[in-house]
Amino acid sequence: MDSDRIEGPLKEGAGKVKEEWGDLTNDRSTEAEGQAEQVEGDLQNEWGEAKDNVRDAVDGDR
Repeated sequence: MDSDRIEGPLKEGAGKVKEEWGDLTNDRSTEAEGQAEQVEGDLQNEWGEAKDNVRDAVDGDR
């Protein structure tokens, strides 16, 4: 498993916490940062999944 598939969901979770904190404190900047971190984490997870799929495809040919 690619490390991006581990780090991505962790980043998503941290972003969700940051977004909720921004919502609770009425800090729109923190809320937006949290949302951006969630998107970044999701993309990182997808990137790791794509790398795993390529690795599996290459290893399957051998």
